[in-house]
Amino acid sequence: MTEQQRMERIANGYLWEDTDEYLAHQARVKDIMYAFNSSKPSEVEKRKKWIQEMFGAVGENVWINQPLTLAVGSTVSIGEGTYINSGLTLIDDYNITIGKGCLFGTNVTLCTTGHPIDPEKRAEGSMYSFPIAIGDGAWIGAGAIVLPGVTIGRYAVIGAGSVVNKDIPDYTVAVGNPCKPLRKINDHDKEYYWKDRRFDEQPQ
Repeated sequence: MTEQQRMERIANGYLWEDTDEYLAHQARVKDIMYAFNSSKPSEVEKRKKWIQEMFGAVGENVWINQPLTLAVGSTVSIGEGTYINSGLTLIDDYNITIGKGCLFGTNVTLCTTGHPIDPEKRAEGSMYSFPIAIGDGAWIGAGAIVLPGVTIGRYAVIGAGSVVNKDIPDYTVAVGNPCKPLRKINDHDKEYYWKDRRFDEQPQ
């Protein structure tokens, strides 16, 4: 299988296998990832440069804390102003689109790839991959796992530890395993930032 054939199979939702070209690309990007993860806190400019080298597209003012785990990098785009806390894992064999102004808690996993459930088929080494999209302004809570083919809507909030296996609408709070919509973001959220804590009761 050539690399072009591999990508065509992924795009059509078919099973695929590694190619030598693909594995060589992984090796190159993982060297950059290693340098990024090993850098000193003061080496901010170096990390900015490596982020641009690792990913397909990165907007302005994107911050990613170490450590980071990825396989491809070039399949990932990140919108401006997005903040990603430590421990992000990207199983990025296919496209991952992260919008503008998103917020990621610690230890989030975005996984575009899975394997057949049948043990004999799985042992053959084939995989499938489907894209993940995170809308502008979404907040993905700590430890959340987003599975292949999922779209998370604009300004949605995903609760910590959730396993997201279905699409989540815009402006929706969703939690659980499997992750399910809990409620819409509403006017109450403009008054209260946490439980009974009001925005207008903050000390000046």
